[in-house]
Amino acid sequence: MAGSGPLGVPTARWKRHIVRQLRQRDRAQKALFLELVPAYNRLLEKAELLAWISEKLQPEPNDVTPTTLQGPWEEDSGPDSDEIPSPTTLRVKWQEEEEGLRRVCGEMAYQVVEKSAALGALESTLEERQSRLAALEAHVAELQEARARHARQVDAQRELNAAQRAAYEALRAHARLQEAALRRLEEEARDLLERLVQRKARAAAERNLRLERLEKAKQAQVSLELKKAAKRTVSISESPHSVSQGIREEAETLAPTAEPLSLKSEAGDKWKRPFRSASATSLTLSRCVDVVKELLDFKKRRGHSVGGAPEQRYQSIPVCVAARPPTQVQDVLDAHLSEVNAVCFGPSSSLLATGGADRLIQLWNVVGGRLEANQTLEGAGGSITSVDFDPSETLSGHTDKVTAAKFKLTRHQAVTGSRDRTVKEWDLGRAYCSRTINVLSYCNDVVCGDHVIISGHYDQKIRFWDSRVPCCTQVIPVQGRVTSLNLSYDQLHLLSCSRDDTLKVIDLRVSNIRQVFRADGFRCGSDWTKAVFSPDRSYALAGSWDGALYIWDVDTGKLEGSLRGPHCTAINAVAWCASGSHVVSVDQARKVVLWR
Repeated sequence: MAGSGPLGVPTARWKRHIVRQLRQRDRAQKALFLELVPAYNRLLEKAELLAWISEKLQPEPNDVTPTTLQGPWEEDSGPDSDEIPSPTTLRVKWQEEEEGLRRVCGEMAYQVVEKSAALGALESTLEERQSRLAALEAHVAELQEARARHARQVDAQRELNAAQRAAYEALRAHARLQEAALRRLEEEARDLLERLVQRKARAAAERNLRLERLEKAKQAQVSLELKKAAKRTVSISESPHSVSQGIREEAETLAPTAEPLSLKSEAGDKWKRPFRSASATSLTLSRCVDVVKELLDFKKRRGHSVGGAPEQRYQSIPVCVAARPPTQVQDVLDAHLSEVNAVCFGPSSSLLATGGADRLIQLWNVVGGRLEANQTLEGAGGSITSVDFDPSETLSGHTDKVTAAKFKLTRHQAVTGSRDRTVKEWDLGRAYCSRTINVLSYCNDVVCGDHVIISGHYDQKIRFWDSRVPCCTQVIPVQGRVTSLNLSYDQLHLLSCSRDDTLKVIDLRVSNIRQVFRADGFRCGSDWTKAVFSPDRSYALAGSWDGALYIWDVDTGKLEGSLRGPHCTAINAVAWCASGSHVVSVDQARKVVLWR
């Protein structure tokens, strides 16, 4: 790669051009000096000659008669050679010539000085240009060395590029192989997952079938034993005490556990009455057996054995008389490794649960206005978007992410909503799905009443389902995707939050929207933003995208106020404790804030 000089001329050509110019200048200057030096030499010769003649023409002081000299200056004399000029005339003439020669000599000396000065200037210019030429030659040498070095670097880089290209091609080939292997593994994983889901479904179906068969067998056995007891003949001579004892023994045979007191007292009272005839005695025994049978059928319908304990229901928690809106922050914690999606108070208001995108559930104790870590629950397969309190249970059945989970009033039943567009009812005592409802849209949240299930959906609808019938009983449309549902403690009002940045209060007695809450600055920050009633249903509370809490008065429908505190990102969920004294909010920046 050749270097370049001014105006893009290659270095070698530019150097030859400079040398030619310098040589041409030297020849021109030398020609001037070649003409000037001989002229100067001739001038010096004439000056020396004139000086010599002047010395000869000086008269001797003792000379009386001038001597006649014959010289070359007499060549121009006329033919009359007898006329000889006087010495005075000759002296004047020679003085004039000498003066002219001196002037010419002075001029030529001045020219010599000027030429000498010009020659010195040219010599200095020549030296400067020679020095520049030497510097340029040195620079050219450096450039040539740099060019050679760069050429070597380019060759090395080309070799390195070739090696890297070969390695890149090898990596591409290896990546293609790895991608193909990954696709095969993903296909195998999908196949395995499908097979696992199918196997779990078959196992659940087989388990349900076994349970149903076992239940039918038990019912058949009980019916058979009841029939045997009904066909038993009782002698009139038997005393009421012995007959009562026999009935008690029969009941103990049917159910080993303790018999209800009402049945014992009823049977005892019946057999303490006087008997009038055998038919009356048989009728009384038959009525006793019918009572036992009805009790058994009732217990079977409720999912318990004959002698089992009564059906457990959630104990009613005393609702506060008047809740107070929060006004100040009491505690702030970074509760999870990523954003917090759900929060729920326990029945006693002193236990708190939070769930987040880190697949963890954190339990906290509320002690003295502070949150103290209780324990961490692990095992979730994805981001947690809903939490509720009850004994732990693992249920498999949904084919996509579960977005909502609520326990029903009875402790052995639960309801879940999922992205697979289904809502499922679960029998927790048997750990199997008792009912699957196809809801036609992505389900964001569910709530449960005595015999009703309410689900909020992505298609901007709230659907009502009766646990006793297989179809939807009512649909209430809203103006945005439903993000949360909350049921009041008296189960008469429903609070919904949707992506049109509004909260709606639905009166369940007339199944109609009663109030709509809006506020300047309030916006839902996600598709799972949770809003709640206060325990006494006096206020509605929700968190906004800008980290503020908004509180509405349910009776007046006006905004009670807004609170800004430690939250700097969108608030995902809020919870109001049953006592009405504390509020907890969680956001997308891992924070849990306790308000009072």
